[in-house]
Formats: sequence, structure tokens, C-alpha cells
Amino acid sequence: MSYQLAPALQTAIYQALAADAALQAALQGAIFDAIPPATPPATYALLGREEVRDMSDKTGHGAEHRLTISVISNATGFLSLKQIAARICDVLDAGGLALARGRLVAIWFERADARKVENAQTRRIDLSFRARVEDD
Repeated sequence: MSYQLAPALQTAIYQALAADAALQAALQGAIFDAIPPATPPATYALLGREEVRDMSDKTGHGAEHRLTISVISNATGFLSLKQIAARICDVLDAGGLALARGRLVAIWFERADARKVENAQTRRIDLSFRARVEDD
């Protein structure tokens, strides 16, 4: 197994986040997989870095995806970002992500890194997750 399930996993994560009413209200649909062009929204989520390792064994093909979802904002303070980050965790923790190919065995929260960037005018929380997928 290599990278075959990456598109299906990203699509399922994006769809779950985009379908959540609380996230839609907080982000106004601003969920991206690339840094928005021109002037970005005041607050947005960004599907970012991903590292994948083969986890195949004699029972079948599989992979472990370590991925990052970032919440970025020019809001004052971290509270609103933390609320959005917590909701992202809730959505992914709820399970039920349906992949177009293969299946999600599990997804786990690993860590978060909250910091100020760009002369402290932008705040960013990077959420790290680990997902185990298997091909059918």
C-alpha cells in the first residue's frame, strides 16, 4: 500500500468538516486545502501537511496517515480559534467518515500547537491527527 487512499481520506475529512453546522457558522465555509489566494478570510481552516507510511500486513493493504489541520485567524486572542479547533476534533472523533475507496479503521488526535505568527497579528493552531486506513 502506498498513497492510493490519500484522496479518499482527504475528501472524507473535508466533507465531514464542511457538513458540520457549527463549523460552517464559525468558518463561514472557509475550509481549504491550499492557502487562500489574495486576501484570506479572517478565520479559516486549512488541510495541510500529511505524512504516510505503509502499514500493510499479511491480512491486507493499509497505511497510516499523519495529517495536520490548521485553524488560522487574525482575531484577537486564541479563544475563538480554540473553540473551532475543539469542534474539528469533535467532528473527527465522532467517526463515520466514509471513504470512496477503502475504509477508515480509526482516527486519533495526537497533539496541538497554538502560536502567534507574522509579528503576532495572526494566530494559528495546528492539530495533528493519525489515521489508519485499509484498502478493500
